[in-house]
Amino acid sequence: MTDIEISRASKMLEIDEIADKLNISKDYLEHYGKYKAKINLDILNDLKKEDGKLILVTSINPTPFGEGKTTMSIGIHDAIKRLGYNSLAVLREPSLGPVFGIKGGAAGGGYSQVVPMEDINLHFTGDMHAIGAANNLLCAAIDNHLFQGNSLNIDKEKILFNRCVDMNDRALRTVTVGLDLGKDVAHENHFCITVATEIMAILCLAKDLKDLKEKIGNILFAYDMDGKPLFVKDLKVEEAMTILLKDAIKPNLVQTLENNPVIIHGGPFANIAHGCNSLIATKLGLKLADYVITEAGFGADLGAEKFLDIKCRKGSLKPNVIVINATIRSLKYNGGMSKDELDNKNMDYLKKGICNLKVHIENMKKYLDNVVICLNRFVFDDDEEVRFVQNYCEELDCEFAVSTSHQNGGEGALDLAKKIVNLCDNKKEFHLLYDENDSIKNKIEKVSKEIYHARGVKYLDEALESINKIEKMHLDKFPICVAKTQYSISDDPKKLGFPKDYEVTVRDVKVNSGAGFIVVYMGKIMTMPGLSKIPAYENMHIDDDGTIYGLF
Repeated sequence: MTDIEISRASKMLEIDEIADKLNISKDYLEHYGKYKAKINLDILNDLKKEDGKLILVTSINPTPFGEGKTTMSIGIHDAIKRLGYNSLAVLREPSLGPVFGIKGGAAGGGYSQVVPMEDINLHFTGDMHAIGAANNLLCAAIDNHLFQGNSLNIDKEKILFNRCVDMNDRALRTVTVGLDLGKDVAHENHFCITVATEIMAILCLAKDLKDLKEKIGNILFAYDMDGKPLFVKDLKVEEAMTILLKDAIKPNLVQTLENNPVIIHGGPFANIAHGCNSLIATKLGLKLADYVITEAGFGADLGAEKFLDIKCRKGSLKPNVIVINATIRSLKYNGGMSKDELDNKNMDYLKKGICNLKVHIENMKKYLDNVVICLNRFVFDDDEEVRFVQNYCEELDCEFAVSTSHQNGGEGALDLAKKIVNLCDNKKEFHLLYDENDSIKNKIEKVSKEIYHARGVKYLDEALESINKIEKMHLDKFPICVAKTQYSISDDPKKLGFPKDYEVTVRDVKVNSGAGFIVVYMGKIMTMPGLSKIPAYENMHIDDDGTIYGLF
C-alpha cells in the first residue's frame, strides 16, 4: 500500500478526543473540521507542569530522497506511548515545494504517519499562506512607498527583503518589478520559497504575539540613499503584518495513525533557513508531555547545529537525547554509489561511506554526550549491511538501535524507544558551540572548523563588505545561520562522506535582525529551489469525486 492508501485506511479519532489525551480543554481549541485544531496560546499561561524531556531527531547527510527523520520521530513517539509514557511529537509543517518536486511530503510514511496526511501536506490550516501574505504585504508596502514619493529616501538598489511563494519556481529567482508604473521605481527583486523567509523564521522563534510584532518591526528591509538602515517599523506596516499572522502563530494539533497526539507548527528548510518547528510549539509540548520528540531538518551539520545553537539558545532549551537517523542507502550514497543503485547490496560503498556517520556522531557529542544511532531499516536492506553498521557504532561506544517503524508503526521502534527513555535519565551537560557575542568571523570559523571540519574559510569581497556593514550597525551579536548544501558537511555537494583539507567559501552575509540571527551564504546554495526534469506532480491524479492518487 502507498502512504496515501495507508492513511486513508486508518481510523482517525475526532480532534477533541486527541486533545483529551493531553488534558487540553475544548476551551483552548479552534477547530478546522473534525480532525485538525489550532491551540489557543492562552493555554501557555495556565499550564504549571514541570517541563518534560526533550529528544532531538537529526540525521546524517541524506540522499536526494530524504531519509525519514519525520517517519522516525513519529515512530519513536508511538513507541514511547506503547511503553506507557506520556509522549508527544512536535514537528514541522511541510512545504508545497518538495511535495510537487522530488522529495515528497513531510508527514512521515508507511505506518509511521501523521493524519490527515493529504491536508497536512497541502494547505493544512493555512499557515504557509498567511506567512506568504505577510511577507508579500511588506514587499508591496516598500514598492508603494517608492511610488508615493519615497519620503524615507529608500535606495531601490539596496532593498534587502524579497517576495516569496511556497513552490519551487526557479524562474522567479530574479525578477524586475515596477516596469509599468510610469515613474522611476523599477528595480530588480527576487523570490525565495516561503519556508526560507525571515517571516517564517520569526514565526518559529517568537515567544508570543507581542514578541512576533516586535520582531517584525525590527526587520532590516533596506538602506536609504545615505546608507542608513531602514526597518519595517519605519514603514508602519508591522501591525498589519502581525494581523495576517494572528492565527498562524497558534500551533496545530493532529494525530498519528495510532491516534497519538502530534503538534505541527512552522516549517523552515534547514539548508537555507534554521530548520526547526516553532519555539512556541516546542515549549507547549514540554508543558503537555513527559517526553517530547522533535526534528531538525536535513543533516546534523545543518538542522541539528541550528536547533542547538539558535533555537536552544533563544528558547533556553536543553535537549536530553540526540537521535541520529541513518539509512543504509544514505551511507552508500556518501560512499559514492549512484542514487539509481542504492537499493542494491554493496559492502564496498557502505564501508566507504560509513565515515559520514562518524563525523555526525563526533559533532553531536560536542553538544551532548547522550547520542543514540537509529538505523531506519528499509525492506531492501541486507542483514550483513545492517550488522556492519551496528558493529561500527558499538566500536564507537555509541548506543544503536534498528527501527522498522515505516513497516510496523510504533512496534517497530520499541527497542529504540527503550534506549531513548533510559538515556533521558542519564544526566549530561548540554553545551553551545560558540558565544554569540564573538565576532561574525569567529562564529563562522568556529562552525566551519568544528562542524564542517574545514581547513579554513574564504570570504568573497561582497561578504566582507556585508560583515562590515552589520558590525557598524551593531547587529553582529546574533547566532549565525549557514545556508549551504545538505548533501555534504562541506559547501560542495560533491564532497561526500567525510571530506578534509578543504576551504568553505562565504559568498554573502545578511542580518535577519527581526529573527535575531545572521545568515551566512556558502557555496552555490539557492533560496528558491527548482523543479526536477520529471517532477512528482507528473504522477499525481485526482478523480471526479476528489480522490487523490500519486501524492505519496
